[in-house]
Amino acid sequence: MKYQRPKGTADILPGASAKWSYVEDTARLLFNDYQFHEIRTPMFENFEVFSRSAGDTSDVVTKEMYDFHDKGDRHIALRPEGTAGVVRAYVENKLYAPEQEKPYKVFYMGPMFRYERPQTGRTREFHQIGVEAFGSDSPAVDVEIMAMAMDFFDHLGLTKLKLAVNSLGDKETRDAYHKALVDYLEPHFDELSEDSQARLHKNPLRVLDSKDKKDQEIVANAPSILDYLTPAAQTHFDTVKQMLEALKIPFEVDSTMVRGLDYYNHTIFEIETNADVLGHGWMTICGGGRYNGLVEELGGPETPGFGFGLGMERLMLLLDDLETKTPIETPLDVYVVGIGDETNVETLKLVQAIRRSGFSADRDYMNRKPKAQFKSADRRDARFTLTVGAQELENQTVHFKSMQTGDETTLPMDAIYQDFASVYDKYMEE
Repeated sequence: MKYQRPKGTADILPGASAKWSYVEDTARLLFNDYQFHEIRTPMFENFEVFSRSAGDTSDVVTKEMYDFHDKGDRHIALRPEGTAGVVRAYVENKLYAPEQEKPYKVFYMGPMFRYERPQTGRTREFHQIGVEAFGSDSPAVDVEIMAMAMDFFDHLGLTKLKLAVNSLGDKETRDAYHKALVDYLEPHFDELSEDSQARLHKNPLRVLDSKDKKDQEIVANAPSILDYLTPAAQTHFDTVKQMLEALKIPFEVDSTMVRGLDYYNHTIFEIETNADVLGHGWMTICGGGRYNGLVEELGGPETPGFGFGLGMERLMLLLDDLETKTPIETPLDVYVVGIGDETNVETLKLVQAIRRSGFSADRDYMNRKPKAQFKSADRRDARFTLTVGAQELENQTVHFKSMQTGDETTLPMDAIYQDFASVYDKYMEE
């Protein structure tokens, strides 16, 4: 039998994995600068965590969820996104308690799972980086998080970015817009797709987000939610725009951008790039927004939140396509060459001593001749070689050579064991 990885998954091999780690490390460092701290939640949750947060009629719940009953007959689902698990953890651990600093700011990264048709940049096991901030209604939180997302992409060397923003207003805004949208769409009911017909009265905003071409033609002339903002919602959105301008972050208002879930409110945003990596023009690489009611939906107190998520697979495709240079180094400081079986133990001890001094080191494990070992050191760009043979063992010395300059010398073995850092620094300077 020929074993292959499951459809819609990928092996991230050495080399590629170094770039993934660099992107993740960049996120950790930058998000910590903004005082967001990492949270890690389970890769599977009770099914209801996702069905309540995503909505029973969403494609994620009805078509894409990896769900099953475990041996205790509990209905379990692999996480299809990160926010719901973070909110569940926020509620379960009472992170809303008065003594907690507000807003409570966290970020997450890791694998997610959706059963959908695999395509470039979209897999069944995929990886997300996301952030959430709980407890503040301030538009400054909206702007800080959007600025952090833009800052992250800037650190990765991405250009040609566009920040698009919109407002979904407050509950009064949504109620008024809901009625106006239904009034507009009802005369077109028979022309709508089957999915949009089912959603028209339950959640008409989802019709605006339909991928069906006929639906898109119909909603092109639908009323704009910005015409229904209450004074309070308008003030919030105006403040967001003023703050973005104050930070000199270019943005566009896109009144057609929506979120299908009822708990989204006020500011929503997307970051797009026009790099043609997936064969089309502008491509969304990050999306997020403000939500109220999700914490309450999962059993906590009414709590405002704001966050975003971005897909790692799509981001890595973009970095590869743009040939973005990432400062990834996995240098080999020292290759220890052993000549003869009798040096086997000593070379292992030397390699470990060098590593304990904070340097990278390796040796031969294939019983190769000295010439092949030196070739391996050269092929791997080792900075130094350290050679031990029978004579060196007897004299308790090592032969030390700079691969860059060709300079070589004999050193006492104790110099390696007692203070290799000084040896390294001395010969690097030369």
